[in-house]
Amino acid sequence: MDKDLISALRPALVMTTLFALLLGLAYPLALTGIGQALFPVQANGSLVRDKGRVIGSTVVGQAFTSARYFNTRPSAAGDGYDGLASSGSNLGPASRALADRVQRDVARLAETAPGSIVPPDLVTTSASGLDPHISPEAALYQVDRVARARSLDPAMVRGLVERSVEPPLLGFLGEPRVNVFILNRRLDTFGATPPA
Repeated sequence: MDKDLISALRPALVMTTLFALLLGLAYPLALTGIGQALFPVQANGSLVRDKGRVIGSTVVGQAFTSARYFNTRPSAAGDGYDGLASSGSNLGPASRALADRVQRDVARLAETAPGSIVPPDLVTTSASGLDPHISPEAALYQVDRVARARSLDPAMVRGLVERSVEPPLLGFLGEPRVNVFILNRRLDTFGATPPA
């Protein structure tokens, strides 16, 4: 009986060890190596550096609170834009807390552009809570506020937004979108050197 158990157990242990090494070690290391070799920027988080210091990532949303910057979507991830707590709020359409928060955000944003309809993505969170993009409409909604705060011509800021619109992937996957971090970086450069 013991001999049968050992003979049945040996292949199971060998296969478990083999697949643990293959799928738990060799495969992840191979994919990490391929990613580092072919796509080093993306594999390392698409980090943006300024004078050697990491200031953000183009694939993770972050809070911009100054009137001089375009705002991204609200975040429900942890205390906001927390990559370790990426998630939505799990509040459904019947949630009073969600309705109250959205109403407060709409009222606050409506003060910055009276008479304009607040785009939904400026008051609703994404599923991850880390979405770095907003719709072109949401970016254009903020043009006057940003131009006023920076003493710039709104037409020039609007042009910058229009040039920052990313088309759908392959022309048909997804929606046109604006990466808020990249737009704000361009805005800093744009404001630093007056256009000719």
